[in-house]
Amino acid sequence: MSVYDPKAVVRDGYDAVSYRYRGDQEDDTCRVYIEWLAELESRIPDGSSVLDLGCGCGVPVSQRLAMRHRVTGVDISPVQIERARGNVPSAEFQCADMTQVDFEAESFHAIVAFYSIIHVPVEEQFALLEKVESWLKPDGCLMATLGMRDETVEMEDWLGGGAKMYWSEADETTYLQWLARLGLEVVFKRFVPEGDTGHTLVLARK
Repeated sequence: MSVYDPKAVVRDGYDAVSYRYRGDQEDDTCRVYIEWLAELESRIPDGSSVLDLGCGCGVPVSQRLAMRHRVTGVDISPVQIERARGNVPSAEFQCADMTQVDFEAESFHAIVAFYSIIHVPVEEQFALLEKVESWLKPDGCLMATLGMRDETVEMEDWLGGGAKMYWSEADETTYLQWLARLGLEVVFKRFVPEGDTGHTLVLARK
C-alpha cells in the first residue's frame, strides 16, 4: 500500500499544469507580484542576494528580481525549474524540497515566498521559517504570502487535466506568533483576497 506524500502531490501537480498555471511572458496576473516586488526592492540595495522560494517557472518574480539582483530560486517541480532556467538564465536554480535545501547562515538580503510555504505540510512550516530566518542577513527582509485560516485542502482536479494539488495553512495569528518567536519584526501585513477567502501578505525584517 502506497504512503500518501503531499509533497509528491505538489511536485506532480505543478509538473502537470506548469504552462496552464503561467506562461513564459508576463501577463495581467503578474501585476500584483510586480507591485509587491517594488515595495521589497525599495528596502534592499541593488546587487542584493535574493532567494525565491517556490520560484516556479521564474516569471515574473525571479525574472524581475534578476534585473537588479543576484537571484537563487528553489522549486520542487522539475518542469518548473527547467523552464525557470530558460526564462531567467542569469539566476541560479535548484530543484529541491524547500524544507530540505540548505544555505549558509546570513546568505541573503531578502527572501520571497509567494504562495509556496502554504504548499508545505503545516507541521513543517515553523522549522522552515527557522531556516529562513537563519539565511537572512541582519536587517534582511522576508516577503511571503501566508495563510489566513487553519486548514489543509487537497484538490482532485486543479486547473483541469486531472492534476491534484495540496495546500496546508495555519491561521494568521499563528504565523505572526511564529515570526515574533523567530525575532522577525513584521513591517506590514495585508489581506490578499482570493475567492471567498484569502491570504496574508507579510513583510518582515530580521
